[in-house]
This record gives sequence, C-alpha cells and structure tokens, in this order.
Amino acid sequence: MDFHPTEEQAAATGLAARIFSDLATHERLAATGTGSDAELWKALTAAGLTAAVEEIGLLGLVLLLEEQGRTTAQVPYAATCVYGILPVAAHGSPEQRARLLPALGSGEAVATGAFPARGRITAEHGRLTGTVPAVPWLRDATHVVVPDADRALWLVRTDAPGAHTSPVETTAPWSAGRLSLEGADAERIGSAGAYGHTLAAARTAFAGLQAGVCAGSLARAVEYTSTREQFGRPLSTNQGVMLRAADAYMDTEAIRVTTYEAAWRIDQGLPAHEHALTAAWWASEAGKRVVHAGQHLHGGTGADLDHPVHRHFLWGRQLDAYLGCGSELLAELGASIAEGEQA
Repeated sequence: MDFHPTEEQAAATGLAARIFSDLATHERLAATGTGSDAELWKALTAAGLTAAVEEIGLLGLVLLLEEQGRTTAQVPYAATCVYGILPVAAHGSPEQRARLLPALGSGEAVATGAFPARGRITAEHGRLTGTVPAVPWLRDATHVVVPDADRALWLVRTDAPGAHTSPVETTAPWSAGRLSLEGADAERIGSAGAYGHTLAAARTAFAGLQAGVCAGSLARAVEYTSTREQFGRPLSTNQGVMLRAADAYMDTEAIRVTTYEAAWRIDQGLPAHEHALTAAWWASEAGKRVVHAGQHLHGGTGADLDHPVHRHFLWGRQLDAYLGCGSELLAELGASIAEGEQA
C-alpha cells in the first residue's frame, strides 16, 4: 500500500485547502444558515475540483474531503462526487458518462444519494415508488441515485414527474430533504454489483469527511487551551487536558489511516467491503468521541451554540449515524467476516 499522494492529488488538495479556508469562514457559515454556500460551490467547480475526481480517484477525493471537513464547508461536494461522478464513471453506460459527467463536473448538475438502501423504494418497469425520509443535500440536487428494494441503482431527476422533495432539517446543515416518488421515471445505473461498490465508496468518502471534521475540532481545541489561562497558566499544561487531546488525536489518526486503506483498495480494484466497514466504524465511534472532546475542552465556551466548534460537533454527530451507526456497522462487519470464514 502506498498512501503518498500523487502529484495531481497533492495539487488538488492544496488548491482545495486554500479555497475552503478562504471562503468557508465562520462568518460566512453563520450567514449561510442551514443551506449551501452557492459562491463556494461555484469556486470549487470553476477550479476543476469536482471534475478532477475522475482522475485523482477515491483516495484523492478523501484528501479533498478532509479539507472540507476541517472547515465544515456547506457545499454538496461529497454527495456529488460519491453519488454522481464516481458511480456514473464506474458503472454508467458510455451514453450516460458522455451526458452526465460533464454536467456534474462543471457543477451544472448536482447529485446526491438516497443511501443506504432500507427497502423503502420499489421499481416497476423503470418507475420508482416510495419515500426516503431524509436525503442529504437533496435541496441542491438535480439528480438522485436511488437503490430499490432489490439494491439495483436508479438515477432520478428531482424535477421528473412523480418525484417530490420537501425540506428537512437534520443535525448538520446539509440542505437535506424528504424524497417522495410516485411512479417517477428513472434510468438504471450499472448491474447488480453497483450498489455495493457505491455504498463502500460512500462510506469511505464520508469517513474521510469525518477525519477532517475531527481534525478541525481538535485544532480549535488545541488553539483554545493553549491561549486560555487558568490559575496563571495555559489550560493545555494540565495533564487531564493533554491526555484528552492526545486520545482525540489518536482517534482522528485511526479514522484517517483506515479510510486511506479502504480508498486505496477501491481505487486498485481490490476487495474492500470489510475495509470500508472498518473505516466507517472508526468514523462513527471514534468521530463521536473526538467531537465531544473538542467541545468539552472548550469548557463553558463549548456550550455556546454560535461558537465554531459547535458546528464540528453537529457534523460529527450526523456523520456518526449517516450510512450506519457504529453498532450496526460492527454487526455487518462481523457477519461479513463469519461468512468469509465459512466459505
């Protein structure tokens, strides 16, 4: 395994870091509310960072999502890439790739996914029926990738006849919405294995986003405890503070390294189902611990809902549950390992 970024991945990561740090400021995020930052989204797509995912792969996307997570930038970047560009590039027909990828890469089209499959959607002759209570970034989306009860992947336009969306507020400000389908027209994406591959990639990508959220939360806690004094000395000199921060750092690194491994294996075409589950489990369980630590290390300041660290807490808790909470992921991982041993 080689986790060193390629020249293209490193260049894209540096560019993304500059754009996110320049535009995803606390003041802009506060003004955006629970919606998405249209100006930031235009800046990302104009810089080619969405279209670049075809070239830099899932590991490259993970590196970029870490930068988004550090600033909790409110754009549909993760969703468009893992539910739009990557599955269409990997499983779409030549006609679908030619029609959809340019629009997704330029930001003209925005994708999201009604994941994971919960058996709520039925398909009959290319028409979908059912309801998904909360889909992230649905309010921004032009297309939704929807798995049906048999885990076949379908692409639905949000303005298609029979497709209805309504706003939903979740823990994190992800422009979420409720998706209701009443015989909505849909087009099939890929074959039987497309769902499992897309879910593994999505779990890995959102684990990378969680690594960034945790890194940002920890960086804020380190800055605060290094400058905040109590009894004439910085809080960071207290052993309890140092140990709590050290634990948070190790948890963040565990999320990062397991995510890198899963992303690398997927890019290499190697079996990665269990690796993606492992990364997602660390993102859920360790991510929850880190964002709690970040808020706790801010003391009473961390209880301020308007403080930047609280946004990391909200994102961390949302990512803890999205695509499967820790206990659910662990049960799925255990079942997969046991099935492999029996085989």
